Amino acid sequence: MENCKLLLSSLQKRWPETNPATGEIVAHCHSASKEDVVSAVELAHDTYKSGVWSRAPRHVRAEVLERAASLFETHLAALIDIEVTQTGRAIREMNAQVPSLVKWFRYYAALLRTEERSVLPTVGKLHNFLDRRPLGVVVQITPFNHPLLIAVKKLAPALAAGNSVLLKPSELTPITSLMLGKIMKEAGLPDGVLSVLPGYGATTGKALVEHPLVKKVDVTGGTAAGRAIGEIVGRNLAKYTAELGGKAPLVVFKDADLDAAVNGIAFGAFIASGQTCVAATRIIVHESIYSEVLQRLTTRATSIERRMGSPKNPECMMGPLISERQLKNVEELVDEACLYHERIVQAGGNRLEGRSELDDTDFSKGYYFPPTILAYNKPTDRSILNARIWREEAFGPVVVMVGFSTEEEAIELANDSEFGLGAAIWTRDLAQAFRVSEQIDAGIVWVNTHHRNDPSSPWGGAKSSSGVGSENGTDAYHAYTTTKSTIINYASAEEMAAEDWFKEGAGTVRYG
Repeated sequence: MENCKLLLSSLQKRWPETNPATGEIVAHCHSASKEDVVSAVELAHDTYKSGVWSRAPRHVRAEVLERAASLFETHLAALIDIEVTQTGRAIREMNAQVPSLVKWFRYYAALLRTEERSVLPTVGKLHNFLDRRPLGVVVQITPFNHPLLIAVKKLAPALAAGNSVLLKPSELTPITSLMLGKIMKEAGLPDGVLSVLPGYGATTGKALVEHPLVKKVDVTGGTAAGRAIGEIVGRNLAKYTAELGGKAPLVVFKDADLDAAVNGIAFGAFIASGQTCVAATRIIVHESIYSEVLQRLTTRATSIERRMGSPKNPECMMGPLISERQLKNVEELVDEACLYHERIVQAGGNRLEGRSELDDTDFSKGYYFPPTILAYNKPTDRSILNARIWREEAFGPVVVMVGFSTEEEAIELANDSEFGLGAAIWTRDLAQAFRVSEQIDAGIVWVNTHHRNDPSSPWGGAKSSSGVGSENGTDAYHAYTTTKSTIINYASAEEMAAEDWFKEGAGTVRYG
């Protein structure tokens, strides 16, 4: 299987990797064929059965993860540079995100060293203890928006548990996942334990998830793709984890710190150009502060737009969308909302063309869309709730803002979605924070913050459209294992003889 190669190093071209900021081809990547997939699965299975990793002592696996963290840190500059190039994410974002990923390797290494196992209170002279064993061959499918983050989030618990992993990154952003594979090998991961297979979902991905030797599939992606993959996984009775779509509500109550809340909205909505599953896209504001929040948010959005430019520029606040296709999807949803709802565009609304005020970047060559606010001036006008943009995941820097008058109304608006991944509340009333967070149907609820992510904190949806299971924490580690119960009879020979079930004339035999 060929790896992604820089243009000058290979003429074996399969598909081009494009820089979303410039439209330039930066690499060509070989797509793993069905035959490649079969070979990789069989290698992973044979490696698992050999026990070189699956039965390696726990401290050995922990040491490899710890070395991976250290090596990751030595490669930060290259990883950040490529991550910015292939995603279009602003380098200031990647400078913050990529260094934090070592926490996942170190968390699961620590879990291996400290995890305790249960001894159950079984009746009688029986010692019943539990162990966790790896599943075998597992497949991980990662998206374009956080290539390294999501790959590391999935790999760390899967490898800690002793599995053999087949990682298929998005065809749009495979390069840093391939680099990660090399880091893991350098850290001491045995050959065959991890294979990175670039390719398209419909071919490489499908071949992976339908293989009968695969014991678990873990995917992050859109809801439609997640359901299609789930059908295949279900037929094989394999385990399944899926982190899917989101349409996160962000509720601002009247006593909120407005400066902090507006900053929180901007961060929640426009980080990663809005291309995150927990992006704050439905802004729900108390009517008494609605006008003030709208004015401040509009000012913030136009300020961000003025400072858009090359993602490699440290002063750039927001980069482009990932592709022409994604740009057209966002344009379609915004245009449709504007067609049926007049005078709702408070900021943005159209693809950026011309040149950047910040650094003269030619916007027309990339896939730039500015921070966009769709809202009526009156908080009581909610006709926009009928628009697709209120319900469908745009995956771009677009928010819809509406007003509310009562706490019950705010909760109803927040839950008005088929999705239930993330949500946020802004309030200085602690009792209200507890009360409202308890009633919002989301797997993650932030209070006076957004996008917080830690290896110890579960990350998953509360509604089926947002997925199945969760990432992070002990939950993710356990999901990559199966429980084995061992029961040892330590009774004496006389006591065992008394339990001879088929002894003649035994009468009633007591167990336990």
